[in-house]
Amino acid sequence: MQIPILQGVFTDNGPDIRRAYPVNLVPTILPNGVSNGYLRPAEGITGLTGFPFAGVDRGGINWNGECYRVIGSTLYKISETGLETTIGTVGTGGPVTFDYSFDYLAVASGGRLYYYDGISLTQVTDPDLGTVVDFCWVDGYFFTTDGEFLVVTELSDPFQVNPLKYASSEADPDPVVAIVKIRNEVHVLNRNTIEVFDNIGGDFFPFNRIEGAQVQKGSVGTHSCCVFMDRLAFLGGGRNEAPAIYMAASGQTQKLSSEEIDELLSEYTEAELSQVILETRKDKNHEFLYVHLPDRTVVFDGLASQQAGQQVWFTLTSSLTGFSKYRARHFVYCYDKWLCGDTERGQVGYLNDAIGSHWGDRVRWELSTPIVYNEGNGGIFHELELAALTGRTEFGVDTQIWTEYSTDGQSWSQPAYISVGKTGETRKRLVWRRQGFMRNFRMQRFQGTSDARISMARLEAQIEPLNG
Repeated sequence: MQIPILQGVFTDNGPDIRRAYPVNLVPTILPNGVSNGYLRPAEGITGLTGFPFAGVDRGGINWNGECYRVIGSTLYKISETGLETTIGTVGTGGPVTFDYSFDYLAVASGGRLYYYDGISLTQVTDPDLGTVVDFCWVDGYFFTTDGEFLVVTELSDPFQVNPLKYASSEADPDPVVAIVKIRNEVHVLNRNTIEVFDNIGGDFFPFNRIEGAQVQKGSVGTHSCCVFMDRLAFLGGGRNEAPAIYMAASGQTQKLSSEEIDELLSEYTEAELSQVILETRKDKNHEFLYVHLPDRTVVFDGLASQQAGQQVWFTLTSSLTGFSKYRARHFVYCYDKWLCGDTERGQVGYLNDAIGSHWGDRVRWELSTPIVYNEGNGGIFHELELAALTGRTEFGVDTQIWTEYSTDGQSWSQPAYISVGKTGETRKRLVWRRQGFMRNFRMQRFQGTSDARISMARLEAQIEPLNG
């Protein structure tokens, strides 16, 4: 019999049956003759710069075909070969916001706003600007917020702010946490609501609220929102609602988070969720929404979800055991590759689909199956075979993968190991024999490390039924 592998289940002390998403494996919807989809290894990370920087990566952008990043307290220009040019200091703080106009690259860092014109880096010191929580550039204005007011710089001089050109987001007395521009409209994200503003001109504040576009949900943090599939994706909710992940457009919301993702979010405090970063990456017929949680990253694939007719999620981690923070952040497509920063060391790298390690460190992968059930009867598992593409390991490496089973979703059997073969062994079959029996039902999971770079299309089981 064929057993699905794109997503599985496990149980908790609830007792609840919960969904187990693939770890460091990317579900790909592609009818291939063996199955309608397969799991391929997630990209590894190759270092581009080493780690000479003081501090960790705080954000990046592609400006005029070159990569600019803030690492520690310094703005750098990173070349294609990894050489860095120091631009200047933007102070300390958390993740930064980048945007640019026709003339300036702008950076919001630690409540301050800086402009770089290609020659010099200058801070905006007009006291009427106030603290810059977030900003965007739209229609010639740098549109900012201090958490209470909405502020625009002068068209003729972006270093100047007219205090008569202030406005506020007044649908709810909740604080403004973020600003996102979509289709030249400014989305002002509060904690419980989202308002949309359009440029109508005039002598005072030039933007006017679009009443019909208001959303009755908001974002938990400044960087827990982004543009995804030409709409606004955010982590948050409305008044008296538990946080979840939504996509909004034209005043309507669509929930993206599954019950399992909601359950995972409930394990963190509001303060922890306010530091979550959302970002997107569109590549190779995938449209990924990354949700960087404190101890892992969960990823939603919008295009695969449309193709599969169900939500497609998977998990990324930089750990060999259990879960730990996924170290890649702030993806920037530049120099024909996806550049990223490191959450642990001051270095820049790029995603590399030829390897699975993260900056030279091995990581794990895992997949699980749904419950195998024989209508209340037992069964003997004579053989399990993963239909997989093998022979892609590093030269000379002959690594192992293993499988375990559980009859309750919590306690697992001793692992059974097999070799995945060496480089060039493309006809290697991944088979486990004499895999025990079940009295009622059981779940199976498979694990390996980034050394074993295999894509898996199907799990086939030879089961002899035991009549009750």
